[in-house]
Amino acid sequence: MTVTETSIPGVKILEPRLFPDGRGYFCETYSQRDFEAKVAPGIIFVQDNESRSRRGVVRGLHFQAPPFAQAKLVRVVEGRIVDIALDIRVGSPTYGRHVAVELSADNHRQLFLPAGIAHGFAVLSEWATFLYKVDNFYAPQADGGISVTDPLLGIEWPFSLSEAILSDKDLRHPVLSQFTSPFKYE
Repeated sequence: MTVTETSIPGVKILEPRLFPDGRGYFCETYSQRDFEAKVAPGIIFVQDNESRSRRGVVRGLHFQAPPFAQAKLVRVVEGRIVDIALDIRVGSPTYGRHVAVELSADNHRQLFLPAGIAHGFAVLSEWATFLYKVDNFYAPQADGGISVTDPLLGIEWPFSLSEAILSDKDLRHPVLSQFTSPFKYE
């Protein structure tokens, strides 16, 4: 596995090693031993989630607030998305900044997001199936988000948000300047 640091502390791109042959390929998508050694020691994932969305869907920018905060390891097994990680950790040198990474079934990339990173994505292919591991169980009372339509975030979405498919819930999230973050940068 190759691990690449992004411009946001703690957010990392993981690329598993592929072993192709005439039948297809094999790759190890997760190893606790390698993850602890190369990515984030002490993180133990407790739940796997899956979502499937069609072209034009934008989800996010979501997080779970403390004490139910979640670190995530995300990947795409069908299709292609642009994945967004937004730093909402007070005191972080990159607070309010984001990184965008293309994840696809073809490139096999994964993105690790520590707690305190809001997460979202836009679907570029006809359909995309998105898998993610989290290190804390889902708690509906801890759901939170930042508006994907906040122009001050500077996110270059791959299509106009006026044409995007957004949930009513995601449309109600506050912009970053009207948000008081419960996350502290350490």
